[in-house]
Amino acid sequence: MIKILFICHGNICRSPMAEFVMKDLVKKAGLTDQFYIDSAAVSREELGNPIYPPAQRELVKHGIVGASHRARQITSADLQEFDRIYYMDSSNARYLRRLFPEHSGFLPFLPYDVADPWYSGDFSQTWQDIETGCRKILSEVVM
Repeated sequence: MIKILFICHGNICRSPMAEFVMKDLVKKAGLTDQFYIDSAAVSREELGNPIYPPAQRELVKHGIVGASHRARQITSADLQEFDRIYYMDSSNARYLRRLFPEHSGFLPFLPYDVADPWYSGDFSQTWQDIETGCRKILSEVVM
């Protein structure tokens, strides 16, 4: 089983979008039993909160529902649990290095920062970045 964790700042926009897009792609590929996919935050600011409503609307626009999600912070147990931990931007990478200086296995989701819709309001650009990254990851791990 391949265990993937997506990380962003608050776990209410980008990382849960990636979680649910990846789950959808895996399901469509008939590989659900081969993956465990989750998401988390580097901060504690949004703990327990659902997906940010505009992010949820963007998912629904593409036929994906992530209503069961509640924000959580990454833990040291996650470092042992997950095979691949992807961060959304360079700021997330810095937080991860501060939280877990002994761990060096964090991976960039894309070779560039994923558009942060919290600040830009551009959820369609974030969708494009997320879809691109998830398709790339799926093609890499399935090969």
